[in-house]
Amino acid sequence: MAKSSRKSSPAAAEAASAPVKTDVLIAGAGYVGMTTAVAIKTGAPQLDVTIIDAALAGQWKKDPRASAIAAAATRMLEQLGCWQAIKPDAQPINDMVITDSRVSDPVRPVFLTFAGEVNPGEPFAHMVENKVLNASLHAKATELGINVIEGCGVDGFTTESNAVTVTLADGRILETRLLVGADGVRSRMRDQAGIKTVHWSYGQSGIVCNVSHERPHEGRAIEHFLPAGPFAILPLKGNRSSLVWAERTEDANRLVAQDDFVFEAELEQRFGHHLGEIRVEGNKRAFPLGLTLAREFVKPRFALVGDAAHGIHPIAGQGLNLGFRDAATLAQVIVDTERLGLDIGSFAALEKYQTWRRFDTVQMGVSTDVLTRLFSNDNLALRTVRDIGLGLVDRLPVMKNYFIKQAAGFGKENPRLLQGEAI
Repeated sequence: MAKSSRKSSPAAAEAASAPVKTDVLIAGAGYVGMTTAVAIKTGAPQLDVTIIDAALAGQWKKDPRASAIAAAATRMLEQLGCWQAIKPDAQPINDMVITDSRVSDPVRPVFLTFAGEVNPGEPFAHMVENKVLNASLHAKATELGINVIEGCGVDGFTTESNAVTVTLADGRILETRLLVGADGVRSRMRDQAGIKTVHWSYGQSGIVCNVSHERPHEGRAIEHFLPAGPFAILPLKGNRSSLVWAERTEDANRLVAQDDFVFEAELEQRFGHHLGEIRVEGNKRAFPLGLTLAREFVKPRFALVGDAAHGIHPIAGQGLNLGFRDAATLAQVIVDTERLGLDIGSFAALEKYQTWRRFDTVQMGVSTDVLTRLFSNDNLALRTVRDIGLGLVDRLPVMKNYFIKQAAGFGKENPRLLQGEAI
């Protein structure tokens, strides 16, 4: 029996190569990108939301780091139905202690302490391992029907009056009403959109790792201000802590290249003996520290969120929470615009997001920059001034309460999700 052959019609070929359409396309499946997607889909289930990420599927499961989640972000994650899965592994920060000294000083005087609750039973922050946070967000994205494409980044995009055509690295083409760049501080999406940045380096790198220790931490976070940069001990579940250790870049690179024995000896000088013997868990890594602020957060049918819009020093532990505020704000703008029957990708809609977020972002960038320059040195005059300032704050309950609420992420114009309300 002879085989028959049939040529595809021009119409069939055109249909096969037609772009896949989606309402919102987010480039970057990190915490902020995933949260943005989940928030939009939760508020407007009728919108088709797609996430693209260049990292291989499941790569996030290998992330050994941990993050401080402020109380406002906790309220948002709870409202989105993610916190329930995170809470059993989240460690409340019950209080925080701040010291200022040299590494060689035999005693580290405490200049400032914070109680850990903004409301009864509500800590101002929790420590959460990144893989736990990501697992919850991925599970919720799947539950909501969000399309996640991993292992394939964006090759380029072109913007027309009513849509953005996005070409993936594997040749696939998608068409979207709104494209969101959530691909980190070295954002290719930001560059492709032609958005310039203000950037400078602090000459520091942040060493990040987790440690186990003999004694319980009781939920206490400690930040030592040392001449080379801040050294933060952040409590995790069990007798474990996460470290954020800022050092001069050349010293940081040297330290992470050492074996565990040498590294732990250097670590012990800064960590101290209050929690007994310490051991490094897993890999240790160093990340360059600097300030990066995008000059614009939006273009027609394009918006930046998270580190793609702003990268700040971890001295105040607010980098991720700043990104969560972006996610909550952009989601509210998109959902409100969609409910009015207007174009979610219009510049008029996106300008609302930019106006809402710009001041807060610049304010936080300037604040962390000033703190970094004030505390990352061994100048005697500056040390005297800052220690007097810390001592004054410690004696003024009104100022302490103000700083606690700021650390908890409670602002005057917070979007609804950060207030624990549905969009």
